[in-house]
Amino acid sequence: METKYIDSLLRFMDNSPCNFLAVETIKKILVDNGFKEKSLTEKLTAMPGEKFFFTKNDSAVFAVKVGHKPVVETGFKIVAAHSDSPCFRIKPNAEMCCDGGIVKLNTEVYGGPILYTWFDRPLSIAGRVILRGKSPLEVISRTIKINRPLLQISHLAIHFNRAVNEGNPLSKQKDMLPIIAKVNDEFEADNMLLNLVAQELGVTIDQILDFDLILYDTTPACTFGLNNEFISSGRLDDLSMAHAAVTAITEATDDDSTCIAAIFDNEETGSGTKQGAGSPVLANALNRMAESQGCNFDDYCVALQKTFLISADNAHAHHPNYNEKYDPTSHPTLGGGPCIKINANCKYMSDAHSAAIFKNLCDEAGSPCQYFVNHSDVAGGSTLGNILTGQIDIEGVDVGNPLLAMHSIRETASVTDHINMINVFKTFFS
Repeated sequence: METKYIDSLLRFMDNSPCNFLAVETIKKILVDNGFKEKSLTEKLTAMPGEKFFFTKNDSAVFAVKVGHKPVVETGFKIVAAHSDSPCFRIKPNAEMCCDGGIVKLNTEVYGGPILYTWFDRPLSIAGRVILRGKSPLEVISRTIKINRPLLQISHLAIHFNRAVNEGNPLSKQKDMLPIIAKVNDEFEADNMLLNLVAQELGVTIDQILDFDLILYDTTPACTFGLNNEFISSGRLDDLSMAHAAVTAITEATDDDSTCIAAIFDNEETGSGTKQGAGSPVLANALNRMAESQGCNFDDYCVALQKTFLISADNAHAHHPNYNEKYDPTSHPTLGGGPCIKINANCKYMSDAHSAAIFKNLCDEAGSPCQYFVNHSDVAGGSTLGNILTGQIDIEGVDVGNPLLAMHSIRETASVTDHINMINVFKTFFS
């Protein structure tokens, strides 16, 4: 079994507690595999045989392996995933000094986490800090990851809520605030967070202009099960698919076609940001690369008609305790292979034609394949595929590996599914 992929995934998850650190980790992987960084502020050329990447907002990254044939002949091969996951973001002026000198931090919820899974766990802080630069318009971005347990969201004892196991409505503002310290004087709580961040970065407080900081679970990712057949980690949705896409493009063997791994941000909040799939960032980049190969607009449109997109966002695995929640005939299981996601109301971009193409890729890669369809009484969500096709005139399919406990602080995946998805992406890029 290709355990190197699982070892790589576990390291990737531990090094990527938030979107900014995920992109930083991906950049290191790409550089180690011969990809060069380019800036969107410069001319975006795509010369035959080039391997490069560019970023947006430090939280989205796009890796490109340019084929030796022009894109008007081959189109683009694209795998898309996203870097963000549900979490808690720290608000400005976050310190709140309480009775007994206990200090808690004021936070807000990002996306849709399963709130109660965050209780009574060792948490820490990661994200991006913005420092003063040469001018007001030239600031410095630094990532931060505090590598020790620092906070905890403590649950109310059962003695004060005897009905807690019968259902426990939670207030995001009241119940979900983490404790960070005990102080002797309220004055000690002032600028506690900024002092901590400044110390970690080796800067002074007055250099810090702002931050995007989140809470993360410090428990490492791991495998479990009698034969270590399962993966347990936070943020598998969707960093496992980002890892699979990046791994595949670094091992791609197709020298003719231009291959792209596009890792967007903010899918969990609708993708409507400059670094999200709802922005023109990928469409503009494709157009600029085509122009650098001498394509006019009509040539570019022809290239798009030859393009195929695999939108990779995880699916819901069948939970053995909740059979009634799933479609009776099309519910994917852990270890059953990558899932094609379909929806009659077009929440996903998959149709019979694009699904057939993905099934062919699975067959060629020697991977099983399964379908995810919602129970007809359960409303489904959407993901990157349809959002991207609203920006770019391309064909594609929505897929993902099945997970248990999606949006929990710890999600569960299958070892063989992850290996199979990497092999399918490699087949697509080969």
